[in-house]
Formats: sequence, structure tokens, C-alpha cells
Amino acid sequence: MAQANMSQVLSNRAQEVSNATAANPMWDIFSDIWSPSTNPGGYVNVGVAENGLMHDELLKYINTKLDLPAKYLTYNDGGGGSNRLRSVICQFLNRHLHPVTPLEPEQLVITNGVSSAIEHVSWAFADPGEGILLGRPYYGTFIMDLSQRFQSKVVPVNFDGDDPLGPEAAEKYEKALLDFQKKTGRRVKALMLCHPHNPLGRCYPRDVIIELMKLCQKYQIHLVSDEIYALSVWENTIDQHPPPVKFESALSIDPNGIIDPRLVHALWGMSKDFGANGIRLGVIISQHNVDFQNALKGISLYSYPSGISDHLTALILEDANFTKTYIEQNRRKLSDSYAFTANYVKGHGIEYAPGCNAAFFLWVNLGKKYRELHPDVSEDEDLGEKVMQQLLNHRVFLASGALFGSEKSGWFRIVFSHPRDYLEEAMKRIIIALED
Repeated sequence: MAQANMSQVLSNRAQEVSNATAANPMWDIFSDIWSPSTNPGGYVNVGVAENGLMHDELLKYINTKLDLPAKYLTYNDGGGGSNRLRSVICQFLNRHLHPVTPLEPEQLVITNGVSSAIEHVSWAFADPGEGILLGRPYYGTFIMDLSQRFQSKVVPVNFDGDDPLGPEAAEKYEKALLDFQKKTGRRVKALMLCHPHNPLGRCYPRDVIIELMKLCQKYQIHLVSDEIYALSVWENTIDQHPPPVKFESALSIDPNGIIDPRLVHALWGMSKDFGANGIRLGVIISQHNVDFQNALKGISLYSYPSGISDHLTALILEDANFTKTYIEQNRRKLSDSYAFTANYVKGHGIEYAPGCNAAFFLWVNLGKKYRELHPDVSEDEDLGEKVMQQLLNHRVFLASGALFGSEKSGWFRIVFSHPRDYLEEAMKRIIIALED
């Protein structure tokens, strides 16, 4: 029997994802990572948002504490996380996010990572074809998380040279909302923030969040604040413009007179602040929307966190002394690593977006530098694509601005939260790729 054409076997949506996956170099990069001793020809990956600066300290703690009780081999307290863990996360985030109303366990649903949490938000708030606002540049995987399986429509917000985190932001979001609704006849149902921002590495000022809340109230749409980098805020010692803004959670703003509290939600997880992407543990926080909480419980089977991750996270967060020391040390290391990376690109005449004080990112204009070094390059050539190919040729991976919906070509995101020898190798390869 002749083999069937797979395009006839898979659903259209599955075939589309299959084709995209086959063309994505990430899977090859993950399996071929550089090591100076065992794999010197491998890829240096500074394109994926991972924090490796504190792995030794976290592993040392975990390997002396982990002793798994038998109940974590069962379904325990259900798909939304154990009662113990939800209580521990409440205590931990009440100390660090300073919510107006202290968090309570029934207001939290635990998921197997924040990507699952984002998918749940999309499923719960937007029917197929309805919109979710997302400011540019954005965390690229938001697109897949919000739209790939549940068919909501991401509505990119353009800022036309204005600061995406500045006072003009609300009117830009409103314009995008009205344009989408006029063009499609479908409603916008939510506004998604990444706060602190990925890839810009900055925090939204409190007054800007308030204006966005007012916008959401005006159109009765949900505000979802993804605060996965909430504790990865550090001191910028080398550039102060725009002035760094301290982090203030959306949950710390009193909604009275601003927004219906049922429309405000936040996300957090272990991946970034604790450098533990592999633990796969996220949380959806919705303090005032019982219908949303019940809906999440109903689908929690599909994002059931591992019992091992549940127990391990509770162990870590229960230890207030350890987490305090860990967060302080992590912030010092992030500050130092940012300074090294920013000074390195500055020393090579590469433009970057200054004023960072949060997360792991330096937003750099490699396209501009490439054109300076190669003035014969055609004005019509896509510099982002050209530089991306040069980087891959030299076995270094960065995330291209095109993946982040950048309004200008040639920008890239460098993830600087790596041990110094790894970061130095990455920066050397980036410079060589630009000069080649």
C-alpha cells in the first residue's frame, strides 16, 4: 500500500505546526550546546530566556533537602496544585508582591509552567477569532501560547517611536483595540502585559499600569500581568536613561475607582526568578473572579503539575531565609552580568536599549552595526535575516527581533544570565559574525 501523504493525515492546524517545527533550528541547537571541554564546536545559546547564574546554589539546596513523601506519587489535592503549595506560594508572594488584598490559596491555580497558564488565560477569556492586545516588541512565544491551539487573535500594538512603557502607551493600545474591532467585527477580550518586560528589561511605571487598567475598565476587558520576572530586578550601575523604574505588581494597585477587580489577574512561576525552567511550575492568580477560578479547576487536568515539582517548590519557598539570600545574590549577579554585556557591546560601537533593571535581556541593534561594517549591503536587504544567518554560521544563537514583533529590523535580544565564560564566548562569536 502506498504511504499516505501526511498532509492528508494530520489536521490542517497540526500540519501547519509540523511544517514550522521542521524549519525551526532550535531543536538542533538544544541538542548541540557548546562546552569548552566536551563540545567546543557546539552552539552558544544566548537566545533562550534561562538564568544559569545560580544553578550551583539552587542544586546544593535541593540535593540536601529533597525527600519525597508517598502522597506526591498520587493525584494529591487535585490538578490545581496541592493545598500545601498554594498556601506556601501565597505566603511567599504576599511578602514580595505586596498585593492590596493578601492572597489566599483558593485564588491560585498551579500549572505545569507559565506557558500553560497563558494558554489557559486565552482559552478562558477569548473565543476563536476574538482579540488579545499585545504591545510590540513582545515575548515571541506569547503568539503561540495565546493563539496556536485556541485560535484567539493576537492584536499587536504599534508605538511608532513612542516608549512602549511610557505615558502614551494606553492610547496606542486603545487605537489597536478600535482598529481590530472595526476591521473584524470581533471583540478584544484581554490585554496581556509582560511586567517586567521581555525583551526590554524594564518595569512598567505604576501610573502607566493604572492607565491601562482604566482602558480595560472602559472596554470591559481583562488585564493579565505576567510577572514571571518580578523578583529578577537589580541595580543598573552603568546607564540611567531612561531612569530605571522599580517593580510594582499589578496586584499591589488598589482597583477601587479604577477597574472592576474581577478583570485583574497575574501570573508567576519558578522558571525565571529561581533559574529553574525545568521544574515546570507556574501559577495563575485571580483574586476576585470565582467563575474564572472554577473554569480553571475544570481544565486543570491538562496542566497538572508534577508531584515532584509541587513538593520541591514548596520546600524551596517555605524556607524564608534561603529565598531571601538567594534572591539578593541573584540580583547582584544579574547586575554584574548586565554591566559586563552592556559595556562589551558599547565598547564595540553597538547600539542598545539602555535603562534596564529587570530580567535577563539586552536589546541590541546588530543590523545597524552590520551595515556600518558592510556599507555595500543593499538597502533593500533584510538585515535581521542576514545577521541571523551570520550568527548561526558562527554557531551562536540569539533571538531575532522579528520573532518579537519588533517595529524596526535588525534588533536582537541577548540573554546575559549565563556564567561569565559562556557569555564571553557568546560575545566573541557575535562580534566575529558581524565582522565576517
